[in-house]
Amino acid sequence: MEALTTSSYHSNPSNSKLRSKRSPLISVSAALTREKQATAPSPRPSKYLTQSAPEKVPAPEKTNDASSRTSAATRPRPTVPPVAPLSLPMAFCNALEEVINTFVDPPVLRPFVDPRNVLSDNFAPVDELPPTRCPIIRGSIPPCLVGGTYIRNGPNPQHLPHGPYHIFDGDGMLHSLLFSADGDATLCSRYVQTYTYLTERDAGTAVMPNVFGAFHGIAGMARVVVAAARVLTGQMNPIQGVGLANTSLVFFSGRLYALGESDLPYAVHVDPVTGEISTIGRQDFDGRLMMGMTAHPKKDSVTGETFAFRYGPVPPFLTYFRFDPAGNKLADVPIFSVQQPSFIHDFAVTENYAVFGDIQIVMKPMDMVFGNRSPVGSDQGKVPRLGVLPRYATNESEIRWFDVPGMNMIHSVNAWEEESANGEKYLVLVAPNVLSIEHMLDDLNLLHSNIEMVRINLNTGMVLRKPLSAANLDFPVIHPGYVGRKNRYAYLASMANPMPKVSGVVKLDFSRIDTGNCVVASRDFGSRCYGGEPFFVPNDGSEEEDDGYLVSYVHNEGTDESTFVVMDARSPTLEIVAEVLLPDRVPYGFHGLFVSKAELLSQRPFS
Repeated sequence: MEALTTSSYHSNPSNSKLRSKRSPLISVSAALTREKQATAPSPRPSKYLTQSAPEKVPAPEKTNDASSRTSAATRPRPTVPPVAPLSLPMAFCNALEEVINTFVDPPVLRPFVDPRNVLSDNFAPVDELPPTRCPIIRGSIPPCLVGGTYIRNGPNPQHLPHGPYHIFDGDGMLHSLLFSADGDATLCSRYVQTYTYLTERDAGTAVMPNVFGAFHGIAGMARVVVAAARVLTGQMNPIQGVGLANTSLVFFSGRLYALGESDLPYAVHVDPVTGEISTIGRQDFDGRLMMGMTAHPKKDSVTGETFAFRYGPVPPFLTYFRFDPAGNKLADVPIFSVQQPSFIHDFAVTENYAVFGDIQIVMKPMDMVFGNRSPVGSDQGKVPRLGVLPRYATNESEIRWFDVPGMNMIHSVNAWEEESANGEKYLVLVAPNVLSIEHMLDDLNLLHSNIEMVRINLNTGMVLRKPLSAANLDFPVIHPGYVGRKNRYAYLASMANPMPKVSGVVKLDFSRIDTGNCVVASRDFGSRCYGGEPFFVPNDGSEEEDDGYLVSYVHNEGTDESTFVVMDARSPTLEIVAEVLLPDRVPYGFHGLFVSKAELLSQRPFS
């Protein structure tokens, strides 16, 4: 299969200025340098719930001369705010952290959370990037993308981790590629300015604990004590948020949100002309949303509603809710039949139901105290089950649970309802099943997910399962207009090691389920080329489900170049019809979203 960077454009020496040749560790070193700065403090507000948007950076003047563009090494970077001298309490807590990280729990003892391993190659963080023009090096941008922007979320730590670090612990950074009407593309990369990000930016060092990497055994207990000391001495205020907004995005009711399930959504704004990204602030929807929200809400394109949930370590362990078409959050529906805290990352909706997976990843805080383990891990003795709740339920009285042994759903593809000739009603769910669930939160090299179709007979309670492919596939997407309704096609990432590296994309056709292999199209990104989750953008006005394009960022580890590719979703080889060379490396990340021109122009202001 052809590599993505074999275009003659790349072999032209005059275009070398566009390439980012810096070592991937330079950004980490820069973070360490910033940590050592001790300049006079500048006054800043203590609360950031209504953080104002930064000054917009105008896009540079369009030019067709690639050699005249500014290189990544010389392009102006955002000014790092001055850092206040460390207070005595912060210096004391930092010293305690250093003792824990050096003598009690050095990262080298757990290689999968050692920053030297986790932040290597294209997992290493990058600096923010103001709106910067990008050359289109293959084909042309399809009309359905013009005027819109593709935004990908992912972890990008602003400070060098001193101790254990899991990829889920990185600050959220948005990489947005805006497509203008004159055929140009503009890339902008900005941090989501969460309370965590702003607190640590002002302190000049990491303050909030790394939940996934650091809370482990006796050392985890010690870090809990240090975190409590930071709260008591005013170094951080968890009431203002502890999340990173690093997982995904959603656009509904005229507003764009960056999401991470451990916190409330953060409203962000993308300028439809310049492509500049601004953080508006943490949103509680007039006080009706508490604690957190899933990073995978479901938007019904027919009704205009958005469905969501939250989970947590205290009862109720699962709470379901929805937003009306105007974006108003409606009442919570607590699910008390979930009797222990479980990791419920995603769910599905149909026209009449919401479907939850109660899986084998559970929260056991006492394991950290008495078992010298992480408080989040797998319970091999637990039988996974699926909960089916009427989607307009006001309480959980009508929820039904169905045991599905061995079915651990982290992400869902889609769900819908069917009725047989004899009147029996079925609920159909398609989802990746994580076979190596015990490695989900530690060694990401060992993850493997198979795609399965689950059919639940709602009359008899019988559950049937069929595999759709034996390949290691995850990060599923479908045509957004088919969410909650029967569809035929899905697009998934071919997972590489470690997650979330992606070696290619496959297309599944559910109508081939009886063959045992529903793969009907695929593309490998090429030797040492890795991408991320594909996203499907339908052609304007088309009624065909697969008439559209798949988009993704791709990185070539051989040349250290990143590109953006557009693939024809109807092609048997998912042919690349357009490719954009990016001026900076885009690290591997999580989930993305395409925001159309109409949606960008319809963004509603916040009062």
